[in-house]
Amino acid sequence: MSTTHRTEHKSFVKPEEVRRFPNGRAELVNLGGSDVGRLVLEPGWRWSNDVKPIAKTESCEAPHFQYHVSGRLRIRMDDGTEFVAGPGDLTSLPSGHDAWVEGDEPVVVVDFYGASNYAKG
Repeated sequence: MSTTHRTEHKSFVKPEEVRRFPNGRAELVNLGGSDVGRLVLEPGWRWSNDVKPIAKTESCEAPHFQYHVSGRLRIRMDDGTEFVAGPGDLTSLPSGHDAWVEGDEPVVVVDFYGASNYAKG
């Protein structure tokens, strides 16, 4: 079995899908056979308030591998580990966490893993 890697050029300016939820949205493009998402989260956004009703799980079960472009995102894992990620940071998050925007600046992250099912009812 061989896999052909082909040249692709896509942009979040024209995402293939947009999922809207209170205080934010997930913009998705499929690149190289995988979904890549840009999450735009407004001040006041919190996963447990704004996405939990869509996901219908106690905490976020989507694993993530993210690059943080702007804003500050506080993340609390189910095991109690807590930290803030900001511009230039990379995070790898397993299933089982909550997160919320800290401060008055929108959070923008590019999610290379986990966007496929994010905020999908």
